[in-house]
Amino acid sequence: MADKLVFFFSLLLLIAAVTADSPFIVAHKTATLKRLKSGVEQVLVNIDIYNEGSSTAYDVSLTDDSWPEDAFVLTNGKTSNSWERLDVGAVLSHSFELEAKVQGKFQGAPAVIKYRVPTKAALQEAYSTPIFPLDVLEDRPPENKLDFVKIAD
Repeated sequence: MADKLVFFFSLLLLIAAVTADSPFIVAHKTATLKRLKSGVEQVLVNIDIYNEGSSTAYDVSLTDDSWPEDAFVLTNGKTSNSWERLDVGAVLSHSFELEAKVQGKFQGAPAVIKYRVPTKAALQEAYSTPIFPLDVLEDRPPENKLDFVKIAD
């Protein structure tokens, strides 16, 4: 019963946040693995930030520092970025690439998005979705590069 009550009040808070005259930030983080050659794997990270609220978010910043330096090397882009504003219904996208240094399972934390609402003094925070666990440099069977197609007579 208590779980249902907590869920109900959480839902009410969510509805109040969306219907109030303020930004409502939703962020989706994805990470995909790309095998370059044996023993070298790249992690491609993409974060999409949406404003589903009813007003513009200002001074939007993104930080994704969940990639430990002893396990990953940044090869392209930055793990953080900032924008002047995120209008209602708009989306911001940010991508970067890493190269894996060690083998193993990795679970990345959500990225942090901070933004300013004109009616509030303090910066607001939102979090992206977490990524699914990655099996970095996992031994995989070789892919068959040639697909044979039977041609009908």
